[in-house]
Amino acid sequence: MNRVLIIGPCGSGKSTLARELAPRMGLPLVHMDQLGWQAGWVETEKAELNARLAEVVAQDRWLIEGNYGSTLVPRLARADTVIYLDFPIRLCLWRLVRRLLAYRGRSRPDMPEGCPERFDAGFLWYVLNWNAGPRVRTEAKLKGSTGNLVRLNGPAALAGWRQAQGLGPQ
Repeated sequence: MNRVLIIGPCGSGKSTLARELAPRMGLPLVHMDQLGWQAGWVETEKAELNARLAEVVAQDRWLIEGNYGSTLVPRLARADTVIYLDFPIRLCLWRLVRRLLAYRGRSRPDMPEGCPERFDAGFLWYVLNWNAGPRVRTEAKLKGSTGNLVRLNGPAALAGWRQAQGLGPQ
């Protein structure tokens, strides 16, 4: 595993898993949210996002976490492994509530400084509709992927995969 993507619904644990796996695998870690946002929740211009991502994807080794459906195809084209945290939305919502409480008023480690944790109706709608929209689009893009797809349907499956890979918790 030299070029790894971690994708899945918001709250599935992509960032947490990436922060744990990247150093154990010796891979440089890239959070899509750090590329896609600037301080004050200002969205990165699409051309700049694509240029920054192209530089990362061109490298021989990386671990990139995050969905950003509009940028998924070029990442999939270079990834040798895709870890898809295909977790139940009810679990993801619970984790999002915990995350909101833990980081309320400050930026998470996977976000740029100046982007304090927030949870609004638009974000809630996106998560609640993951299975009807983003998931469908993600699945369609995955069909064209040639990398190894590791689909994990919950925390127990993730723990089993980590154990099998020798990547268990420290």
